[in-house]
Amino acid sequence: MSKVVYTGNTNTTGGREGASRSSDGRVDIKLSSPGSSDMGTNPERLFAAGWSACFLGAIARAAAERQLRVPADAAINAEIDLVLNDDGYVLQARLNAKLPGIETALAKSLVERAHQLCPYSKATRGNIAVELNVV
Repeated sequence: MSKVVYTGNTNTTGGREGASRSSDGRVDIKLSSPGSSDMGTNPERLFAAGWSACFLGAIARAAAERQLRVPADAAINAEIDLVLNDDGYVLQARLNAKLPGIETALAKSLVERAHQLCPYSKATRGNIAVELNVV
């Protein structure tokens, strides 16, 4: 049985040089192409923000499975590359986890488990190259 927990809803006009606004008005942003000096952000940054937030939550869940806590200063630096190859444009990602005070082998294990739990990781699995790092 499936149950929708939440639906994010945005309306975007003008593509990469346009604007995007959520149905509740909490998101209202100007968009610009990657590398542009124009005001605004781009889909790659937005994707990095969403995935890194979700991934940090998944690390917390993975830690809780082991009766551990994630340190308050834990962070995920998500890097999303827009790559042009022979098939056209594709994405690739690096998720760099900073888990201060957690031994490296345990941190790597938590990151691997989080990659199995995180909905963004599930959505991209097999579709884009993803590199997981503990920094």
